[in-house]
Order: sequence, then structure tokens, then C-alpha cells
Amino acid sequence: MINYPVKILVSFGEAVGGNSKFLYWLMHNGYPELAALANAIHTNDEAFQWLMKNKFPQYAALSKAIWEDENALKWLEAKKFEFLALLAGAINYKEDSLQWLQDNNLQVFIIICKKIQAFKIRRMEDLNDYHKGPFSD
Repeated sequence: MINYPVKILVSFGEAVGGNSKFLYWLMHNGYPELAALANAIHTNDEAFQWLMKNKFPQYAALSKAIWEDENALKWLEAKKFEFLALLAGAINYKEDSLQWLQDNNLQVFIIICKKIQAFKIRRMEDLNDYHKGPFSD
């Protein structure tokens, strides 16, 4: 993931943040794996399955590790996807992971982490709000 151009990573961050224009741009401009990852992070099972079928299991595992799936995190570590494991840690407020990103001047990933953290907070608030049940608009 670290090898993508900054412009693409910024677009991914916007897609993860909920901006569908960037999601569609990624999908139609040669980065469908990042569009699928953004959707998988949003707990879209179809996107998760797409990642698995299209030889991006590391991104499928990242999408689960972000939601604190220990098996997914262990898989990333065992398969030597250290950066993705570190990114999952940073998203889950692991201080040494965040510090590593700062020490290595990877500001774009810090921004991505913050966008995913904000999404997770909104998602958990929505799940805890009984007013947003199946019959709400």
C-alpha cells in the first residue's frame, strides 16, 4: 500500500471518508482494489469477497483487522504484511504504530487513519442509536 502515489492515497482517504466521487474515480481509473478496500472497511461483504477473489487477500485482512479481528491481524503479520498490520494498529489507536508513521513522515497514512477512525466512531454511534433501526429514513 505504501507504493501508491500520494494522489491515489489521498483519493483512497476521501473514499474511506464517504466521498463517493473518489470511490468511483478509484474504481474507474485503475485502482478497483482500493475502491473495494474502502467498501470492505465500510463492512461491505461483497467488496470483501471481491478482494479475496481478485488476489488482494492482504486488503481483505486489513479490512477485518481495522475492526479488531485478531485472526486477520495475525494473518497479516504471518504473511509479512508488516505495514498493513502497523496501519491497522494505528487505526486502532496503538501508540507505537502512530508514532512510527509520524517518525517516517507518512502524513498521508496518518490522515487515512483519522478518516477511518472517524468512520468507525460514526458507525458505532449508528449501531447504538435505536432510532436508526430498519424503518428509519
